[in-house]
Amino acid sequence: MKSAVSSLISSKNSAIPRTFLHHSSNPISPTTFLFSTIPRNTKNLHNQRCQKLQIRPNSTKTSIMASASMSELAREPPALPLPTPPLTKFKIGLCQLSVTPDKERNIKHAKKAIEEAAQRGAQLVLLPEIWNSPYSNDSFPVYAEDIDVGGDASPSTAMLSEVASHLKITIVGGSIPERCGDKLYNTCCVFGSDGKLKAKHRKIHLFDIDIPGKITFMESKTLTAGETPTVVDTDVGRIGIGICYDIRFTELAMIYAARGAHLICYPGAFNMTTGPLHWELSQRARAMDNQLYVATCSPARDPGAGYVAWGHSTLVGPFGEVLATTEHEEDIIIAEIDYSILEQRRASLPFTKQRRGDLYKLVDMQRFNSH
Repeated sequence: MKSAVSSLISSKNSAIPRTFLHHSSNPISPTTFLFSTIPRNTKNLHNQRCQKLQIRPNSTKTSIMASASMSELAREPPALPLPTPPLTKFKIGLCQLSVTPDKERNIKHAKKAIEEAAQRGAQLVLLPEIWNSPYSNDSFPVYAEDIDVGGDASPSTAMLSEVASHLKITIVGGSIPERCGDKLYNTCCVFGSDGKLKAKHRKIHLFDIDIPGKITFMESKTLTAGETPTVVDTDVGRIGIGICYDIRFTELAMIYAARGAHLICYPGAFNMTTGPLHWELSQRARAMDNQLYVATCSPARDPGAGYVAWGHSTLVGPFGEVLATTEHEEDIIIAEIDYSILEQRRASLPFTKQRRGDLYKLVDMQRFNSH
């Protein structure tokens, strides 16, 4: 019985192709669904696995093994083991930047902040959402860059690539408006310490909200939603990427945890209505539920802007504890990440071994379709 279970888990925890961990120009859709009951095709698979394990009722031993099987079936495909990171401890820099209508100034200002963070020991630097442009539907088409062409067509990412290479650091480049053909995206680029583009995440969940008397914003008026979750292996570990509104969707964070992420980075710009209520709460929930680190970075608050950001860039640990944060003004936070505590936290609260695959299931459609 024990060998059968070990064989099953081992066979399902094989590495997945890296092409499925990054953005694709031909994404698989739909992306991710959370099912409250087991779908027909996976229900059959569930029955087959139980038969293979020869699970029978009215037996304490088989009941324990069945419980383990149910946990394994709660995520489809089964979660990948947490990979050994390239380093255990390092410093992260969160650059909460003021943003102006002057794009050239914004780029130079971001470069200076990254350099300062690196001088203070940061090996990973995170920038805010839409740091090179005012946050507005009118501005997105004007400030958009063709990231795939690069060079003069994308001065913002050209700067990020140059600085990452020069300083030998990893940069999660916040987000900028991206133009691709006749479409616009809200896009985050990740650059390795060699200056090469390692991943590109297009905001999956567009910020379309209407709170009467408070705030109305419809990103979908100008932007197109991304289709692909993004997990990238870097010199500072495996990182999942989300942008602002993406943080509200726990399914995406669960996908990243199931793909072995050590850290999720969310550049974001929560507003003065939802920020006080939900910004820190969302970060702590995503970190605690998935037992990993969460880092966020916001633009600094500008009371005279058309869209006023809440600020409060933050690093949260895997117990949901706030490790470092700032207020609303421009600032650079340097904080330490220690991956050695991830396994400790997961041993203390063994969520992954207690899920009920007989009652609910998270299906990572990208990995599911690749099997």
